[in-house]
Amino acid sequence: MSFDLSLPLNTLFAGLILWQLRSIIFPVTTITDLPPNEWNESEGGAYSWMPEKHPEVVLWKRYTPQTLRKYDGVDPEGKGRILLSIKGTVFDVTQGKSFYGPDGMYGNFAGRDASRGMAKQSFDSEMLTPIDQPLDKLTDLTSDEIDNMNGWIEHFAHKYIICGELVENGQD
Repeated sequence: MSFDLSLPLNTLFAGLILWQLRSIIFPVTTITDLPPNEWNESEGGAYSWMPEKHPEVVLWKRYTPQTLRKYDGVDPEGKGRILLSIKGTVFDVTQGKSFYGPDGMYGNFAGRDASRGMAKQSFDSEMLTPIDQPLDKLTDLTSDEIDNMNGWIEHFAHKYIICGELVENGQD
């Protein structure tokens, strides 16, 4: 059996094979000067976009109960950021505004030390130490409550940015 190019069907198949070989050897690539800026379904739904603006940089710093208070999502000095503290670690929970914002179910913890409330699973205002008082030492918590609080710290550390530590008033 021989391959005869004088037959029109063989010529057509030979042309298609050569066309396919050319596209394999010399693939068409497009290079642009602009980075991708939108979701690209054609790449299997992979993240191939860039944000429209760089997110605000959060610097690690020391907070006191009084300086933390302005980061409740309402105070204009806090610029809409929402911070809360658990066991001395301050978390930026702004992305969880629906939970920790003024109308959220954990909203009373915004701008405050939430250690006791998280440990006891209570949203009562009695769980919050007044901001002009010394930090709550949490010495009366049971081992289960401490485990619960540590679970919240672990959850927050995996989900939110740690942006500082909570210290006594006057130590910032």
